[in-house]
Amino acid sequence: MPDRSQNEIRSVLPPNQLLAAPGKWPVVGEKAPRPGPEPWRVTVTGLVADPRSWTLEQLREMPQVERIVDIHCVTRWSKPGARFGGIPLAALLEPCGPLPEARFLSFVARSERHHSTSLPLQEALDLGALVALTYEGEPLETNHGGPVRMVVPGRYFYKSVKWLETIALLAEDRLGYWEQEAGYHNVGDPWREQRYMAPNLDRRQLRAALEAKDFSNLDLRSLDAAAYELAGLKARRALLRDADFRRANLQQAHFEEANLSNAHLQGADLRNALFTNADIEGADFCGADVRGADFTGASLFGATFCPEHPDAPLGPALFDPTTRIDEAAIDKLTPVQQAFVREKLNRPPG
Repeated sequence: MPDRSQNEIRSVLPPNQLLAAPGKWPVVGEKAPRPGPEPWRVTVTGLVADPRSWTLEQLREMPQVERIVDIHCVTRWSKPGARFGGIPLAALLEPCGPLPEARFLSFVARSERHHSTSLPLQEALDLGALVALTYEGEPLETNHGGPVRMVVPGRYFYKSVKWLETIALLAEDRLGYWEQEAGYHNVGDPWREQRYMAPNLDRRQLRAALEAKDFSNLDLRSLDAAAYELAGLKARRALLRDADFRRANLQQAHFEEANLSNAHLQGADLRNALFTNADIEGADFCGADVRGADFTGASLFGATFCPEHPDAPLGPALFDPTTRIDEAAIDKLTPVQQAFVREKLNRPPG
């Protein structure tokens, strides 16, 4: 680590992080990998032209680089200037030939629960992700993820999965253990303090809400629940302004009297969801499935159900005759949206 004073180091810490004790690297999570007699291998699979697998000996024989990385744990401690050695992720993926449709990576651990995390492929490469084998010039200790772990600079350290066993290239994102079970943020940028999918709930509260699928009466503004499995969610009178539910499964969700203004619902499965008397002003439903959804009494001013520009990334929402929207609510939509909704619901112009 460069010779910096403690005050200098503190001045460059992300928000609300504290320095770990000098010379200390706290152990977080499980202490050891899954036991078993099978030799350790790291496998690249999924959307690649040539899936490959390497033993630890083969990985150690590959050209190595060193990276100085600031460790930032989501539990609010930081360890700046950690020196890791290993193989750049880009170098490991290159001979496998990632296919054009590969957009995400899932990193899976050799642990009892096969815990995992995910990153967009290009983001992982841009951040300089490293398949790490050493720390400060020595083999990685087991309790810190040895013999091989991911190290992803610029993200909270839960994105740097211990005991790496599998790297899967995917077309769609696959939420990892910490994101799905503990409610950690799916991006995890420490400088934006993206600790949890709901920034105004602590981990215990958020985990309880996720397990119960009950957001009723909670303040979850700016919630990040993209791609979550939330069928049957109870969210009556919840504050969900600017919430991100893109690609989430929200079949039969209850959003009665909730505030979903400016919410991101693109590509979500909203079949038979209830939005009665909800505030959905400015929400985006492009690409969502709203068959059977009930918008009776909802305020839809500024909401979008179809793209207004030809280069938009998603197509229109999927309607059928069971989708219910008041005539008064349709009248509050823009002319383009009005025409689309009326056509889909077989309603004549007002």
